[in-house]
Amino acid sequence: MNFSEVFKLSSLLCKFSPDGKYLASCVQYRLVVRDVNTLQILQLYTCLDQIQHIEWSADSLFILCAMYKRGLVQVWSLEQPEWHCKIDEGSAGLVASCWSPDGRHILNTTEFHLRITVWSLCTKSISYIKYPKACLQGITFTRNGRYMALAERRDCKDYVSIFVCSDWQLLRHFDTDTQDLTGIEWAPNGCVLAVWDTCLEYKILLYSLDGRLLSAYSAYEWSLGIKSVAWSPSSQFLAVGSYDGKVRILNHVTWKMITEFGHPATINNPKTVVYKEAQKSPQLGLGCLSFPPPGAGAGPLPSSESKYEIASVPVSLQTLKPVTDRANPKIGIGMLAFSPDSYFLATRNGDFAVLSLCWHLSGDSMALLSKDHVCLCFLETEAAVSTACRQLGGRT
Repeated sequence: MNFSEVFKLSSLLCKFSPDGKYLASCVQYRLVVRDVNTLQILQLYTCLDQIQHIEWSADSLFILCAMYKRGLVQVWSLEQPEWHCKIDEGSAGLVASCWSPDGRHILNTTEFHLRITVWSLCTKSISYIKYPKACLQGITFTRNGRYMALAERRDCKDYVSIFVCSDWQLLRHFDTDTQDLTGIEWAPNGCVLAVWDTCLEYKILLYSLDGRLLSAYSAYEWSLGIKSVAWSPSSQFLAVGSYDGKVRILNHVTWKMITEFGHPATINNPKTVVYKEAQKSPQLGLGCLSFPPPGAGAGPLPSSESKYEIASVPVSLQTLKPVTDRANPKIGIGMLAFSPDSYFLATRNGDFAVLSLCWHLSGDSMALLSKDHVCLCFLETEAAVSTACRQLGGRT
């Protein structure tokens, strides 16, 4: 494995372009665009203030830089470096900025979520959308980019509005049977919209494109509820992760639970193969030993290597006791990821040191990004898949 030289970076702002040809990184108020193959600097842009957010357009032709403190957004073009665009929200402020699926409109959310302003880069027209709700996932687009669903809050009630992205006209508007809507997510086929309630109440609702309630599901009451939701790429399954450490799979026909997966602290199944990492020190021959000259400081210790051994069941995984007297305790299923073929599901339960899960397009390998490492897992057998999923969802 080869590594490049270290580049300066601010606020972890570094993103690949959707086509995989460019790498954008930020250093204070400068935006640097590099070629992925050579890492040579292609463009260097200077913004008006420190950059706090960057995002590529879907066609990788434009890149957005948001400066929330000043309420500014600057857009740069890779094809025409001399062209640029500046959007100033003024006294309304700015808390979020994102691209539309066509890569020619920018959606800016003002402070206190008073409105969303839609700016067109082609016609320079402006559209306003009122009453956006401040929640974790309040905007979602269909995969084909035709429709946008927006969570709204009016008169102490939750609503969902569906807009046509071509002209930003309102298509449907309906209320939801939720106490405090937390998130919405389109199915990959764009036919069903999943809406889930606050973590204080386990409730997930399924709506059609015309606003009809297709089904509602609740696993239990009087306890912390839903923490994460994920659709399978085939739109046939909906995975719901909750604070009780279980994942429940709903089918797309009856919207009933077909199975659930737990995350036990002890693995007793003899068919499950568990690999345990063990440290090993490099073997040094006596003829290879070298002694430092007198008065020299101690040198660095030899780096240790690791190997994987098959552990015998039952295997007890290391558990971390969560701090339950603070907000947002690190318990429950916080991350879900389906493989591209919808055959496997990876989960993360509790305080496991994984920041993101990313499946390869083939569906037989996965990249795990932790705070200090990137791990590539190749899943060749069903037992290995089960083990990996348990390790991701467990606490090892």
